Amino acid sequence: MQARAREDLRKMVTEGLVAAGLTYGGAHALSTPRRLTLAIEGVTAASRAVREERKGPAVNAPEQAVQGFLRSTGLTLDQLERRDDKKGQVFFAVIERPGRRAADIVAEVLEATIRTFPWPKSMRWGAGTLRWVRPLHSILCLLGDEAGAEVVPLEIDGIAAGNVTRGHRFLAPESFAVSGFDDYAAKLRRASVMLDPEERAAHIWQDATNAAFAAGLEAVEDRGLLAEVAGLVEWPVVLMGRIGEEFLDLPPEVLQTSMKEHQKFFSCRNARTGRIEGFITVANTETADHGATILKGNQKVLSARLSDAKFFWENDLRTVAREGMEGMAAGLANVTFHNKLGSQAARIARIEALAREIAPLVGAAPDLAAEAARVAKADLQSEMVGEFPELQGMMGVYYARAAGLPDAVANACKEHYQPLGPSDDVPSEPVSVAVALADKIDTLTGFWAIDEKPTGSKDPFALRRAALGVIRLCLENTLRLKLRSLLTPAFTAHSAGTATPHGSRSDFVLAEHVAALHQQHLVEAAGEGRSIEAAPVDDLLAFFHDRLKVHLRDQGIRHDVIDACLAMPGNDDLTLLVKRAEALAAFLKTDDGENLLQGFKRANNILTQAEEGRGHHSFGADPEIRRRSRGTRPLRRPRSRRGRHRPGDEIRGFRRRHVRHGRAACVHRRLLRGGAGEQRQCGRPAQPAEPPLPHPPDLPLGRRSDAARRLIRPAKAHCRRPFRQRKRDAGQVARSAYSAAPRGLPQCRNTPTSPTSPRSRPARRSTPRGMAGARNACNG
Repeated sequence: MQARAREDLRKMVTEGLVAAGLTYGGAHALSTPRRLTLAIEGVTAASRAVREERKGPAVNAPEQAVQGFLRSTGLTLDQLERRDDKKGQVFFAVIERPGRRAADIVAEVLEATIRTFPWPKSMRWGAGTLRWVRPLHSILCLLGDEAGAEVVPLEIDGIAAGNVTRGHRFLAPESFAVSGFDDYAAKLRRASVMLDPEERAAHIWQDATNAAFAAGLEAVEDRGLLAEVAGLVEWPVVLMGRIGEEFLDLPPEVLQTSMKEHQKFFSCRNARTGRIEGFITVANTETADHGATILKGNQKVLSARLSDAKFFWENDLRTVAREGMEGMAAGLANVTFHNKLGSQAARIARIEALAREIAPLVGAAPDLAAEAARVAKADLQSEMVGEFPELQGMMGVYYARAAGLPDAVANACKEHYQPLGPSDDVPSEPVSVAVALADKIDTLTGFWAIDEKPTGSKDPFALRRAALGVIRLCLENTLRLKLRSLLTPAFTAHSAGTATPHGSRSDFVLAEHVAALHQQHLVEAAGEGRSIEAAPVDDLLAFFHDRLKVHLRDQGIRHDVIDACLAMPGNDDLTLLVKRAEALAAFLKTDDGENLLQGFKRANNILTQAEEGRGHHSFGADPEIRRRSRGTRPLRRPRSRRGRHRPGDEIRGFRRRHVRHGRAACVHRRLLRGGAGEQRQCGRPAQPAEPPLPHPPDLPLGRRSDAARRLIRPAKAHCRRPFRQRKRDAGQVARSAYSAAPRGLPQCRNTPTSPTSPRSRPARRSTPRGMAGARNACNG
């Protein structure tokens, strides 16, 4: 709490000063159990004058708008200026703020900070309204410069700021005046107060290691306890004592936990035997007998605490000897794991079944893994864990060994909880790995089945930590597991409501409830188009992938590399997924990888630009079109004047642009003409000699594809022939078409032959001549 208070004080005061127009060079906060100190260097003497112009509403604006503008600026209507604007005259407010003295700003900011300080817990005292973590006795606030220091004028609930403070409560209770921060720190040191918490922590640890070394022991390092003890004393005095012989047979973890939690003692270990034989306590004062009285009182209290621990230890051993580990775990049938997931006994049965399936995959014996799963949580019923919950798992190791179980089973009692965090160790024994994976997968699938997923920053059941634990177990042990094949039976176990030897009637009711929830989720997934069987598995697998992304990004692998590997088949094998990501990341760092990326980007840009054109683009022409239109040029689909496509527009547009291409143009036009109605020839009714062909979808309507370019090249070669030769060929085509047409019916130009034919046009001469003949012969 003190570290957070120091940071809050520094942040609130410095931000307030900057907001008021002052600048500073540096700031650092210090604390003891009785005082909170902030020193700021390089504060300017005053804030600068500020002139601000703010534009307001129009002069003829409603009265309410004008009054609102006046309230926001703090001015009156007479103080506003009228200026010409684009839309007429508007009001302008000119706000001038003169500079303020630093002392006035500091007083204002400090008062606001004290009244709104975010203590986790605060209290009121006396008749005042001020809230603080403890009753506030005095405020020392000085603002110094080269000429000297002045007291900042400040008073809060009758407490006036001054330049007077006090030293240690017992060693130097007299008050004294200070003139600055350096003088303040020096006089406090002479008054038996170490102001810097880091200095106190270093002093405590140095004296503790020296005292333990003098007694032939070594101090057990505990940084959290060291920071806590350093915040409890202003003048630390280290004292060392011995633990009674009757308590030395207790497990070292029991002694260490009891002394830490109840007495805030450091443990001293014998390096040869590994037993905890001594303790170190830190007093807040110096005594004439060098702490003998303090040490005697602490040993008396510690003996009472250790007597309780010894009773719990011996009672649990008798239970294990009489009933065994599974007998101790029988009471878990009456312990609820979650109100929608049943008891701890039902959960242990699911973990046992899942551990049997995982054991062959990790190299463990299925029977040994199942036994470890049955007894892994038995110590939750022990009296020792009931007194010290942080010893769960560790006490299971001692009780399993006392019951004569194999070491692999005993170690699994502790290691199946691991890893508890990103810096915790990962178990490597196959039995422990199997039980740890089964435990975490059952937790995840269970809460997924009842729809208790993490949302935002809320994760009350530590499901993100469980998922990260599965990931680290697979990666650090190089396990090739198909998570999908493990998650599916786990979900089935939650939805089936299987009876268990230790189950109760409530387990069956809860199992039916879970099955109903699971079925509801499956129906919702089916409505979204997902597979009913794979819906919850896919959701949970996506959650694993999200956790894996965070894990890999911490290792420096790019997000696009991770996404590319997740899109590949087999993404439920986490080890394979990571190997792919590492290999791809390493390849992309080479010259070949950079060239591949550049080539892909270029091709992707070309395709993207092609798809942005009109219509749908397909790369490659239809084989029949390619065979019948060799040497022709693909058409660009024209539009009508109103922007709408009309049947026959592509024929007319082609005729206007490419009639000079002669026979090639005629053939290609004839292929595309089927979409505009029945085929017609000049002067004769339409005679569909062959089924009409639709507009070829494989030919691009906007930008040309590679296949289209291949079709263009022969047409260009055909166009290089002399103009006279092309004209002669077109005339031959027209005469052949005219002579082959049936006789007996007059002109066809102004007589539509089908409902879908183009609009009627005035009749033209029926005798084709030259290019005109080619144009009429091929028009439909």
